[in-house]
Amino acid sequence: MGVFCLLFSSCNFNKRDKSKQNNAIKEYQLVWSDEFDYKGLPDSAKWIYDTEGNSNGWGNNELQHYTQDRKENAWVENGVLHITALQESIEGKDYSSARLNSKSDWLHGKIEVRAKLPNGRGTWPAIWMMPGDWSFQDGNWPDIGEIDIMEHVGHDKGVIHASAHSKDYQWQKGTQQTAIINIPDATENFHSYILEWSEDIMKCYVDEQLFFEYKNEGLGESKWPYTKPFYLILNVAVGGAWGSVKGIDKEAFPQTMEVDFVRVYQKK
Repeated sequence: MGVFCLLFSSCNFNKRDKSKQNNAIKEYQLVWSDEFDYKGLPDSAKWIYDTEGNSNGWGNNELQHYTQDRKENAWVENGVLHITALQESIEGKDYSSARLNSKSDWLHGKIEVRAKLPNGRGTWPAIWMMPGDWSFQDGNWPDIGEIDIMEHVGHDKGVIHASAHSKDYQWQKGTQQTAIINIPDATENFHSYILEWSEDIMKCYVDEQLFFEYKNEGLGESKWPYTKPFYLILNVAVGGAWGSVKGIDKEAFPQTMEVDFVRVYQKK
């Protein structure tokens, strides 16, 4: 309902200059960004480390331990953020990685993250959003809502997923609003992963290619809980209910998601 999927056998996208803005965003104004034009740990004024789910595998049986303030797992250099998963024994786990949450959150707008993805079997990188101001009175996941701008699993190279999860539309029931697009060079080259989100509709693109569209059906919070500000999450998981479907190639590590920039726009 409101979702369509385009499967491309090949896509040719050129890396755009960082200083240029997409012509399609003329109706928007930039309200938040990280160009990663510095060196060191991620900017603590913009990002926080999320480690709260380490003890329970983040509800997905994930195998990594997310670290904090550790350059081996999250580091900025040469204008690029590197989020790296390592195969190592740490805090009872066999892998380490990082999960970064934006300190800011937004209601509606356009989110653009330009990234190059890891390719190792067992990796599960994601660019996604969760509500920033909620309590258990609002319900738990997935009732509160989740927006996945980009998910990719290493055993299915080049297949990019976008999804929206809610109480009625969730992957455990096989009812999530979702679509895929094939980007064969997603692990070799940078691409822009984009969400456009309003009170009526959300759309996801890779570069200029629209591949996911979900319209607000007007049937309430159980289907459209996207009525509050959401924050952005960047992470590289290892294994888990989806990432380890075809096993994990331990010899493939370390594996890195590189992020060229993050830009958030809202309507003028």
